[in-house]
Amino acid sequence: MKMRRFLSAFVFLCISIHSFSTFAQSDVIDQVKETIKAGSAKELTKYLNQTVDVTLDGSVQSYSKAQAEFVFRDFFKQHPPSEFSIIHQGSSKGGQPFAIGQFKSGSETYRVFMKIKVINNQQLVHEISFAKE
Repeated sequence: MKMRRFLSAFVFLCISIHSFSTFAQSDVIDQVKETIKAGSAKELTKYLNQTVDVTLDGSVQSYSKAQAEFVFRDFFKQHPPSEFSIIHQGSSKGGQPFAIGQFKSGSETYRVFMKIKVINNQQLVHEISFAKE
């Protein structure tokens, strides 16, 4: 009887932890989605790791949060968002969350790929890529 109660409690705990991590993952992705939709580089940096790998038009650079803000400010100025949506999100086999989105600016469409890392119990964007389709 005690073993059955223990197993029930253990299963409930595992489901709760999984649900919370999925919720947290969705939450950071939803926040990033809204900032990209708004074209707000300043708000976007709130969700970036201290250093972030940014790919724009095939060029990969590693930036500090402050540098990334300027890079995204210029990008959004040149390519004002008309639409942004998340097409797919999930986790790699190693458990690293990611999201794939579609960014539209005028007649241009970009595929957006984001990798999320947990740093000090906070999910932050570690890598973000805008590739023209």
